Amino acid sequence: MPQSALHSDFKHSEHSTQTYSISDLCEEFGVTARALRFYEDEGLIAPSRHGLSRIYSWRDRARLAWILRGKRVGFSLADIREMIDLYDIGDGRESQRRLTIRKCRERVDFLKKQRVDIDATIKELEAFVDLIAAGDE
Repeated sequence: MPQSALHSDFKHSEHSTQTYSISDLCEEFGVTARALRFYEDEGLIAPSRHGLSRIYSWRDRARLAWILRGKRVGFSLADIREMIDLYDIGDGRESQRRLTIRKCRERVDFLKKQRVDIDATIKELEAFVDLIAAGDE
């Protein structure tokens, strides 16, 4: 994962004023321009415009990193929006941190339960295959 504006020194970073084109972010994150436009339409990122060109800020880039990480681990866009929107409430990201930890723990619990179900299903299927295969002997 590339360096991100999620670091605590963001406001003091020389990167905080850096801008990116749509092709920059597509290449860096391996996403399509259509995906970026979708996230923009959903209000998750908000690039500025220079004529017809979209100009993405370090903040947009950081939000995109959150979006993609959240999607990768199975969060819904609503969950992702809830987490990243807390960045701006002015409490030093404490609410964002607490909510993200809670949601991540809930997701881990869900995945662990799902793993138990998957393991049970695999065992059942293997037993069924063994039963069917034994009929061939």
